Amino acid sequence: MIPEELHYYKDHEWVRVEADGVAVIGITHFAQEELGDVVYVDLPEPGAEIQQFEKIGEIESVKAVNDLFTPIGGKIIETNARLKNEPELANNEPYGDGWMLRVTMRDAAEIENLMDASAYEGFLKDGG
Repeated sequence: MIPEELHYYKDHEWVRVEADGVAVIGITHFAQEELGDVVYVDLPEPGAEIQQFEKIGEIESVKAVNDLFTPIGGKIIETNARLKNEPELANNEPYGDGWMLRVTMRDAAEIENLMDASAYEGFLKDGG
């Protein structure tokens, strides 16, 4: 269950670049399985500028609180407001309705610093 069209960061976040150049960011299926039941997601506000790989928030589950990192830099144009009242979307639909941020990318070449689906699958097999 590793979508081919996405790019992946070692901390188990994904990014999908849409036709309009906007990057959508979320956590992977592996991440949500490791977390367990997500009960709270803390994300930055729209308008915030973020740098590739920096901490952008926290995700809290019944097991622990973990940092969220961004696989791509840019300006946040939208956060998934549904996650405030339905944090379980991160578990149930990590690649769909459980997305976290929409970002206007500053530098599309940053995608080259990420893994494709095949590399991410290998990363997981190696204990990533």
